Amino acid sequence: MSVSTVLSAAVFGLKAEFVNVEADVSNGLPAFHMVGYLSSEVKEAVERVRTAIRNSGLEFPAKKVVINLAPATIKKRGAMFDLPIALAILVSLGQLKQERIGKLLILGELGLDGTVQRVPGILPIVLEAQDAGVTSCMIPKENALEGALAEGMEIIGVRSLQEAVAHIQGTLEIPPEPYPVQRMYSHAGTERLDYSDVYGQEVVKRAAEVAVAGCHNLLLIGPPGSGKSMIAKRIPTIFPPMTMEECMETTKIYSILSMLDEQNPLIRRRPFRSVHHTATKTAMVGGGVIPTPGEISLAHGGVLFLDELPEFRREVLEVLRQPLEERQIRITRSSGTCQFPANFILVGAMNPCPCGCYPDLNRCSCTDKEIQRYMGRLSQPFLDRMDICVEAPQVKYEALKGQRQEERSADIQERVGRAREVQNERYKGTGIRSNAALEGRNLERYCELGKTEEQLMQQAFSRLRLTARTYHKVLKVARTIADLDGQEKINTEHLQEAIGYRTINKKYWGRGA
Repeated sequence: MSVSTVLSAAVFGLKAEFVNVEADVSNGLPAFHMVGYLSSEVKEAVERVRTAIRNSGLEFPAKKVVINLAPATIKKRGAMFDLPIALAILVSLGQLKQERIGKLLILGELGLDGTVQRVPGILPIVLEAQDAGVTSCMIPKENALEGALAEGMEIIGVRSLQEAVAHIQGTLEIPPEPYPVQRMYSHAGTERLDYSDVYGQEVVKRAAEVAVAGCHNLLLIGPPGSGKSMIAKRIPTIFPPMTMEECMETTKIYSILSMLDEQNPLIRRRPFRSVHHTATKTAMVGGGVIPTPGEISLAHGGVLFLDELPEFRREVLEVLRQPLEERQIRITRSSGTCQFPANFILVGAMNPCPCGCYPDLNRCSCTDKEIQRYMGRLSQPFLDRMDICVEAPQVKYEALKGQRQEERSADIQERVGRAREVQNERYKGTGIRSNAALEGRNLERYCELGKTEEQLMQQAFSRLRLTARTYHKVLKVARTIADLDGQEKINTEHLQEAIGYRTINKKYWGRGA
């Protein structure tokens, strides 16, 4: 008997760590030992693997079996090592040849009957393996389409341990999974939601257009039934189509959490994550012993929608402040630090008071203290990070019954796309993706104001009592409005509209934000 080695991998954050599954089968008292810094679910593989081998009609003699998952410095979690452990044992027993496995990377969970079951995190592992020079991967058949998204990688999808053994022995030829991206794009569905369904609220729809064009955060304030949620849900329909790079980046995040469709694993539509106000900090930002993504990473490239914003726990909202600035989240544990992308547009919606009728004093039954307490649930630093704040008034009967044809999402998307193209050209080679990411000297360079515009900003800074952060946000929003207008320079009209998106704060909070 000899020591055998099978290449496998584990996911840590969005990165893959390669693991060598070593097996030694020798004479001695029958035993099955596993070492290598293992979690409880990996240790449980002992019974799964032993039973799966026997139920697959393969020989498992009563010998001493020692399994080592190297390197021992990496914590191994999950059941994805079952298949490589079983194959390593069979190689060590002489039932398979080591050279037939070669540089084949193997992953998969085993059922007691020998079936190979789906595991999470396949795409980031396969992509990392491809970068490391691995040319072929054997994975569960249910993950095969997902793994095949790595163009150029040979993906062998197996349904059972018997199939895996037969393929390695050469008695069963399993064709590699074809690259599926073109087929997936050709079957892309159409959007069911559209802005043409929203009657009235032209100011709010304009604010949403500006927000998407420059990747700005948006706060909607208005009474119940004014269409805040309806407008928010349609925001993804006016984003530019996702590039292949964006699709792959988003798909990797969803792969870790096993949230991909088996038949159509590629994420082609912008995420829209609507989070309930009972969500915890961990649910929002991610976490765990081995960190996994939270809602802010699941919203990467799309929209994170927080309805009934003041109902969220204050500590949950405060934890968003750093990701909103850095567009990523770092989660540190004793085992290391994971970094997840979090480049999303935050859209918040709230009532103007507990009953929702303020400032209509004929209908509002709230006292000044109740309104002040309700609005005070949002801290000033959090409000500072909302680039655009707009009021959604109650929709009038005339708007609902009018004959006016509302603008379609496709028309707004076209304007947004042109503004994004302008930004891509302007910031080429700088690492900046949108106006919202401008800071420091780049902000001064690309948001240069004339003398008249400087005077207007000076007046707004004093009267609205803007902070340095909100002053810069007004400039960024004005830059986006100018891009939508097709203007190279920011003029007074652009600044006036951008400033107008800050005056709502003064109305409800009594101070600039």
